[in-house]
Formats: sequence, C-alpha cells, structure tokens
Amino acid sequence: MKFKFEKLIIWQKAMDLGEEVNTLAYVFPKMEIFNLSSQMRRAVDSVGFNISEGSIGQSNLQAKKFMGYSIRSLAEVVTCLHKAKRRKYMSEEEFEKLYDDAFNLMNMMIAFRKNIR
Repeated sequence: MKFKFEKLIIWQKAMDLGEEVNTLAYVFPKMEIFNLSSQMRRAVDSVGFNISEGSIGQSNLQAKKFMGYSIRSLAEVVTCLHKAKRRKYMSEEEFEKLYDDAFNLMNMMIAFRKNIR
C-alpha cells in the first residue's frame, strides 16, 4: 500500500461496506434506480472518498472536516437502509448485518476524528 489512507482500518471498512451496499442497491426495483438506489450508492461511496481526501496533505482542521463529511454520509446510508427495509427491498437479516457494520464503523470514525490533533 502506497497511500497513507489505504492503511486506515476505517477506510478499509468503508470500502467493504460500500461494496456490500452497492451490491444490495442494484437489486432494488427499477423504479428506485434514480432515487433510493442511487442515493444509497452515492452516500456509501462518499464515506470512503472523504476519508481518503481528508488524509492527504491537509491540516488537522481540514482532516477533521472531511471526517465529519464521512460521518454524515454514513448517517445518510443508515437512513437509506431503514428506507429499504421499510419498503421491503431487503431482509431483516441483510438489514441487521449492514446496520451493525455501519454502527461499528461510525464508532470507529468518531473515535478517529477525536484523535486528530
């Protein structure tokens, strides 16, 4: 790994979650392609994008700002998961797994942001 952010566990977990959510979103009904599916995929991708952007040549203040963007994007993903579950686009088991992954990642990201000095 050559980039600093590639070594970050939060970035690795964000990338994993992104692929899982992306796979799920592609099986949503066609009517959701430009709505929930698209929103969910963009939000989950934004988590990893902002972690990496905040880790490259930024001041600590900028790094915290980008981590805040990542945290907010992950909160958006969780809301999308709730919407998908309510609309019966995913099983309870799929929801629970992704929700737990998001919850754990959120806690790690918040702790990471607190440690940026």
